[in-house]
Amino acid sequence: MRKFGFTNIYWFFKDLFRIEKNPRKNMFAMEWVVIAYLLFTMLIVFFTYTKIQNPESMIWGRIRIGVMTIALWAVYRMIPCRFTRFVRVAAQMALLSWWYPDIYEINSMFPNLDHLFAGWEQQLFGCQPALVFCHIIPSHIFSELMDMGYASYYPMIAAVTLYYFIWKYHEFERASFIILTSFFIYYVIFIMLPVTGPQFYYKAVGLDQITHGIFPNLHYYFSTHQECLASPGYQDGLFYHLVEDAKNAGERPIAAFPSSHVGISTVLMLLAVHSRNRKLLLCLLPFYLLLCCSTVYIQAHYLIDAIAGFVSAVVIYFALLYSTKRM
Repeated sequence: MRKFGFTNIYWFFKDLFRIEKNPRKNMFAMEWVVIAYLLFTMLIVFFTYTKIQNPESMIWGRIRIGVMTIALWAVYRMIPCRFTRFVRVAAQMALLSWWYPDIYEINSMFPNLDHLFAGWEQQLFGCQPALVFCHIIPSHIFSELMDMGYASYYPMIAAVTLYYFIWKYHEFERASFIILTSFFIYYVIFIMLPVTGPQFYYKAVGLDQITHGIFPNLHYYFSTHQECLASPGYQDGLFYHLVEDAKNAGERPIAAFPSSHVGISTVLMLLAVHSRNRKLLLCLLPFYLLLCCSTVYIQAHYLIDAIAGFVSAVVIYFALLYSTKRM
């Protein structure tokens, strides 16, 4: 492993812009995944054109992403170096924040299923863990730890991606493919499975009904309503406000089952294990554990969402790892 000290900074930047001797001529595998998802959702938009609220903007948004993807490929072909390769990956990962709320436009056309998941939760655990957890441990310190764990989601993605880019460059393309493809697998599930999670469902039906074990079927309610509960816990905390600001900026009544926060962070931990870097693994581990717990604590997910997120991530990771043996 490269020791990234001050004496090596010069060589790092020199390698960053050094022209590659045998550059990749074709699209990266992760870019083909983006294009496949783009075309898949484009077909849905075309077939449901009169039902979707903003079909024109969705179509033009996909066209722009397609053009950007081709343009970045062309730039890399002209200047094939580590920097332009990294930009191709970073651009697609940055666009995940655009794809996520876009799911709502399609997902909201289907009837909501939260009444089933809340009912299963009640049958399995005899309560609603998302409602009980925050009341069992209400301390300000624990609350902030939960919010810190939840807020560490994107920093964890950046940390693993940058680690592979800097210290295991020969596996950088493979790692970024696994991360990005995992996201899009979850996005496809979210499109087809309209579950909003406790923060939206509890708000819609009222906490009095939830506490009495009554879980009404809301049908198409969330196609016109996006109100959610404020996160429980210490409301003056720094990380509490970070989580609330993130929710206000891009959260939608979608993407509860399975929990992609648990799923993607599990994929990241498996990539950390694969890297055989103990320091990376140990640094990520406490944030991972806090993040998994926080998804239920802040009422973003049912407990069965978190469990399904972990199980699905293991399956997705090893399936993708096996499919990329020659990458």
